[in-house]
Amino acid sequence: MIRFLINQDTVELEEARADLTLLQYIREHRKKTGTKEGCAAGDCGACTVVLAEPDAKKPNTLHYRTVNSCITLMSAVHGKQLILVEHLSSNGNLHPVQAALVEYHGSQCGFCTPGFIMSMFALYHSNTKPNRDDVLHALSGNLCRCTGYRPIIEATLAACAQAPNDQFTQNAITTLKKLKALSGLEDASDMQLGTGHILMPTTREALRDAIEQNPDAQLVAGSTDLSLQFTQQLKNVNKLISLCHIDALKQCTTTEHSLTIGAAVPLNDAAPLMLKRFPQVAELITRFASLPIRNQATLGGNVANASPIGDTPPLLLALNAVLHIDNGIAVRKLPISEFFVGYRKTKLAVNEWISAIEIPLLSSFQKIAAYKISKRFEDDISAVCAVFNVTVENNVIVNISAGFGGVAATPVQCDALNNALVGKPLSSQECLTLGKQILHDAFTPIDDVRASAAYRKTVLANLWHRFWLENQTENKIETRVVQHA
Repeated sequence: MIRFLINQDTVELEEARADLTLLQYIREHRKKTGTKEGCAAGDCGACTVVLAEPDAKKPNTLHYRTVNSCITLMSAVHGKQLILVEHLSSNGNLHPVQAALVEYHGSQCGFCTPGFIMSMFALYHSNTKPNRDDVLHALSGNLCRCTGYRPIIEATLAACAQAPNDQFTQNAITTLKKLKALSGLEDASDMQLGTGHILMPTTREALRDAIEQNPDAQLVAGSTDLSLQFTQQLKNVNKLISLCHIDALKQCTTTEHSLTIGAAVPLNDAAPLMLKRFPQVAELITRFASLPIRNQATLGGNVANASPIGDTPPLLLALNAVLHIDNGIAVRKLPISEFFVGYRKTKLAVNEWISAIEIPLLSSFQKIAAYKISKRFEDDISAVCAVFNVTVENNVIVNISAGFGGVAATPVQCDALNNALVGKPLSSQECLTLGKQILHDAFTPIDDVRASAAYRKTVLANLWHRFWLENQTENKIETRVVQHA
């Protein structure tokens, strides 16, 4: 059974297709048509809804999270409160975010408006009094084709300038009690959780059993990529095994030497931990799809997907990450550099899953940069992704660890770059010229709709040039200090 709240009403779903999306359930089963279908891929935001759940850091408060309902599967709503645009007005009065959008003339055709409203609503309940950048970040998953973004942004700033005060705030205690009651109804045998087509184990042992009993069932976490097979390719699956409710896959720990992130932790939850220790990669992480996607997509899923254009594998390759691979009995560790063996093929056995990703922390000698080249600044797939991790002591390169996407059948490293440049001064012209030549010739990318092979080769070489230039200022400052001393 899948149990959740729709606004304040308890819903118990005893049966559902494995590939039933939340948007289909909302529109076809519940007949709520305010939530729209646009792209069916999580790109436009017309289908945005909000899921509320007890905040992990503040258990007595609710955390509001936007998701794209068109690619969200029903297993993701278990134990949560589902909030739709129809639920926002109260006693005939518009919600503050709705009233602000009217006041600032933020809607014309109105098709995208419900999605914007729900993104505004989630930000409203963040209680942060956001600035313009915060608003742009919160609205990043929503596209408007006729109104223009200025009035929408201004409406969001106005509505969110005050502390949240609506029926959801007033009902927070009641909602928390209902959600905790739903949790308490779960049977001790976690295989009772879910439906005949959607298995939802809560322990690694139960996951092992589910895989053994259903060898053809696919594993799914955030479903932000897998769901495209259902919504765009119109494929059907009979059974899925959800990883959403296994606490062991959501643990994050930090030691003196490494950061370990559970494979099922949503990227937006993992981002603060990563940016605290690797602030240099902020552009890559914040440009990963959009906020509603990052609210569901997981680091483990992005790696296991093994896409040659995934954003995080090049980063993890450059950072020398180690994968924790589990089969329910034992955990083995595998450097991510050994994980990818072919196009969307990995070293995962049929009864294994990624349980965590361990990332070594940096020393003061390491210079990091992450670059993503795409047609759109955000919410787009990489044409080329490059991450450089260069250890430099006294201006001499000691080691280069790099990861690249979009230039081969798998995310890849380039040993030739390290072999040729170790021992050379980073500031030297030879380092620049040789590095560009090596990267230009290292791979044989393909032509596709995102970029030509020639473009990819040129861009990759130029990204080394950019990294070299960005690290010259510091060297020049150090030289001037020495000269004036």
